[in-house]
Amino acid sequence: MDPFIEKIESINTLDDAIHLLYSEAKITPKLQDIIDFVIEAHKGQYRKSGEPYSVHPILVASIASHFSKEENVIATALLHDVVEDTKYDINFIRSNWGDEVAHMVDGLTKIDEIREHELAPSDSDKKLIASALTFRKMLIASIDDVRVLVVKLCDRLHNMLTLDALPHKKQLRIAEETLVVYVPIAHRLGISTIKNTLEDLAFFYIYPQEYKKIDEFIQEHQHAIQLTFNKFISSTKKLLEKNGYDLSKIQINSRIKHHYSIYLKMQRKGVSIDEVLDLLAIRILVEEDIDCYKVLGFLHLEYKPLISRFKDYVSTPKENGYQTIHTTVFYNSKIYEVQIRTFEMNKIAEYGIAAHWMYKSGAKHQPNLNWLKSLEYSTENIEEFYQDTKDDLFSEDIVVYSPHGDTFNLPRGSTALDYAYAVHTDVGRNAVECHINKVKKPLLTELKSSDIVSIKTVDYAIPRCSWTDLVKTTRAKKQIKFLCSQRLREIDELAGRNILNTLFSKYFDNITSLVKTESLQKVPQNLDYFKHLKHEIEKKVIEKQGFVARFKMYTSKIKKFKFDNILIYSNFSINSVSFDHCCHPKFADEIVAFREGNKAVIHHKMCDKAYKKLMSNDEMLFCKWTKDTLYHYKMVVSLPNTKGELARLLMYMSQFEGYILSVDYGREKHSYRQYCDIEFEVNKSNIEEVRKLIEKKAKVIEFFSKKDAYNK
Repeated sequence: MDPFIEKIESINTLDDAIHLLYSEAKITPKLQDIIDFVIEAHKGQYRKSGEPYSVHPILVASIASHFSKEENVIATALLHDVVEDTKYDINFIRSNWGDEVAHMVDGLTKIDEIREHELAPSDSDKKLIASALTFRKMLIASIDDVRVLVVKLCDRLHNMLTLDALPHKKQLRIAEETLVVYVPIAHRLGISTIKNTLEDLAFFYIYPQEYKKIDEFIQEHQHAIQLTFNKFISSTKKLLEKNGYDLSKIQINSRIKHHYSIYLKMQRKGVSIDEVLDLLAIRILVEEDIDCYKVLGFLHLEYKPLISRFKDYVSTPKENGYQTIHTTVFYNSKIYEVQIRTFEMNKIAEYGIAAHWMYKSGAKHQPNLNWLKSLEYSTENIEEFYQDTKDDLFSEDIVVYSPHGDTFNLPRGSTALDYAYAVHTDVGRNAVECHINKVKKPLLTELKSSDIVSIKTVDYAIPRCSWTDLVKTTRAKKQIKFLCSQRLREIDELAGRNILNTLFSKYFDNITSLVKTESLQKVPQNLDYFKHLKHEIEKKVIEKQGFVARFKMYTSKIKKFKFDNILIYSNFSINSVSFDHCCHPKFADEIVAFREGNKAVIHHKMCDKAYKKLMSNDEMLFCKWTKDTLYHYKMVVSLPNTKGELARLLMYMSQFEGYILSVDYGREKHSYRQYCDIEFEVNKSNIEEVRKLIEKKAKVIEFFSKKDAYNK
């Protein structure tokens, strides 16, 4: 743990807290006034751990002042609990210490209000992660001053340092909340000191046994590790000195990865702690940017590098402003991770966005905070939101280039289409092909670091609804979904118009232009609404044209025509149905029907050919699948290796009046169980209900719906 944070953890008296704050911040008359007020306002209040409550805001202010010397940030940290926990309101703060402080304190108070409303209580059985993720989204969306987030992180850090005073159940809830909500925010703000400490503290409470194993390993091997470090550092110092560096002007620090980082690497790679390659790491701090590359050259010439583990964030900084060269080298039969950065880059890496206030450095690479805005429009779906934020906040970056040399940071695994959306929304929507390093490639080609990518576009948007799961970035996923939902609404409106115009085409060329109607998009979706709208149009026409019109209307009734699993509703006689070859719609896909004489031609709703016909006002019919529509499922089941097991399962399935489409049957060597892939169709749309029926007769390994390819 950082020595400063260890000092914070050890303080539990008011005098010591005040003394630390005085040593960290320049106490102006305004701050002294607030300190005196806070002590008085919280008088008689005590924390669960027993110390006076005012110790907490003073220590939060000490942490905040460690990251930002800005007077109003420290003032906000001191006052952050006043509105919620004392008799003083936000107007009192505004009138005494100004609008800016009041605005930030109000932001912190709102976060606490959201938290109490959105998070499951500690005695609830509700899964905390669901409420915590919603809270994170609301928290980020409600912030218009990023300094409020920094103060909130400092507040959470001190709360985590004193978590041992709370009951076990509450410890777990707050620790999980910290990991899900606050760590990703600290990561995106680039404040690694807070991020790493919060991770380790949460890890300690959530996985105590795993934490203990890693901690014991580090304690047991600490002496040997330090000796190893000393040898490598000594060798590196000699190397740099030999090449003309003044050792008094550079700094070399050794470090062991923090506990949670080691744990994650063990989980990702499936290895034990002594197999974590970059457990041993050193950081070299130099004066100028160019020295980063000179030192890198000397290291690679002296020690054998692992080129696959080289990353240059100096020339292409991360979105949060982080700049460092990462390399990994062999020395004395061991592997070391080496980070090379300037002293200024080190401040940005340790303090993140706060460094830009603390040092007023005017750094060349300011952090990008667009992610705050983008998360405001995140999905309400918890699983989706979790995946989006996990992908965005923790993904490992690659850097690709435009043909003009502009750099784009993308998560590893991104495709050329992800790049197109990163350039501009319209470039992604209108993309038709790409060239990667001057070679024509598909848009879903996965990019590698340093690729040069160019995108060819057309002058219209192309919805690719089945590609949502094939792109990597949240931006691309969201834009594809948005474009598809727009296109679906447009298709439904066009289809509704064409169906009504076809219905009245015996008497009027374009009924929807003569009689204004609303909610056309509901016509192809809802039979009752379709009939209701027909009736309403007839009434309006009769009002205008009288008895003759009434006679014509009443001789034109909607009839139902059934063809296998398709129902057609029309006032024209329909004697056959065919499926066009261009889109091959299958059972349960979303469909549209076009009238060609006495025949209905079925297309998938998202078919390009169908869209052109919709735009051309071709005659259309109301169509739907019958209630005995078959839904397509695939499953893998495990069966005992005894005679007749498969036959018994298929006989059982036959009572549900479905169709077996394929059976792939095999077994593992020396196993008494056999594994069977079965694809089938059945007249049940609820996947859980179907699965439970199968589980009565077989052990289900996998079970999923073969979804509509256009709406994956």
